Amino acid sequence: MARPTLEAVAERAGVSRATASRVVNGGGSVREALRERVNRAVQELGYVPNRAARSLVTRRHDAVAVVVAESEDRVFSDPFFAQQLRGISAELTAADVQVVLLMARSGDFSKIARYLAGGYVDGAVVFSLHQGDALPSIAQDLGLPTVYGGRPDWAEGDEVLYVDSDNRGGARSAVEHLVAAGRRRIATITGPLDQTAAVDRLRGYQDALPDADPALIAEGDFTPEGGRQAMAELLARRPGLDAVFAASDLMASGALRVLRERGLRVPEDIALVGFDDVDTVAPWTDPPLTTVHQDIEGMGRLMARLLLRSLGEDGGNAVAPVITPTRLVVRNSA
Repeated sequence: MARPTLEAVAERAGVSRATASRVVNGGGSVREALRERVNRAVQELGYVPNRAARSLVTRRHDAVAVVVAESEDRVFSDPFFAQQLRGISAELTAADVQVVLLMARSGDFSKIARYLAGGYVDGAVVFSLHQGDALPSIAQDLGLPTVYGGRPDWAEGDEVLYVDSDNRGGARSAVEHLVAAGRRRIATITGPLDQTAAVDRLRGYQDALPDADPALIAEGDFTPEGGRQAMAELLARRPGLDAVFAASDLMASGALRVLRERGLRVPEDIALVGFDDVDTVAPWTDPPLTTVHQDIEGMGRLMARLLLRSLGEDGGNAVAPVITPTRLVVRNSA
């Protein structure tokens, strides 16, 4: 069966091809009655615009790059990324915008830069940036509308668009919960300290424990293995610790494994709190993990909405960075 053409739409609606083109491509200066006739003809014929031809007229590609500054192994093994990508994809798909997923290998952004410079996408959503990553300067040099997942360390004011959660406040509430439970030797496993989320969560820990022993702080990498290594390090330094705040659920799961191997009971001997409330991790550990909830999928949706608004596709151009709230979810581990 032949694909319906724009000429067929114009003939069915009783308008010129130029008028049909303006309606289909979102142009103005078309009377409402004619617009309705064209839209009705589009529905009746099942007409689907040719994206390549449309881009020549509108200079838009209806495509957005989603760039994760991590390797493929990390992206596809971490459920946090799956939840965030689900939110981004759902929002962009609903707006009839194609998603192009790009990942950085070992911090190499050269291929990504070449792709973005090729003009194939209208904007980018970027997350999991590390300090010194070249991608922000690449996007800025290209003039590419960009929204960041997480507050970039160089962001000031409202000029840089990002979506972040209250990492510092959430971490503070986690540690205050441990203090209120009578824990006195509280350690923390941080994320990689070249990422603002990890730094903010460490600051939240320090807000609650301004005089904390530096030996009770160990750096991880937001992975189970990183949590395992950091937990072993903490036990070697301070075997008498009685609580741990891990800056991610995955690191908490790695820490939990070490505690079980050492014959330490959770929470009786050592209480454990995570961060993220990842739906495939926190409720399923043994015991279920007390953690700081952030709306991971919702943050992905917000990133996409901010970008669509900056492109004029979602309710105008009123855009500003967004900080989403967190809350402590108490389960059995603390």
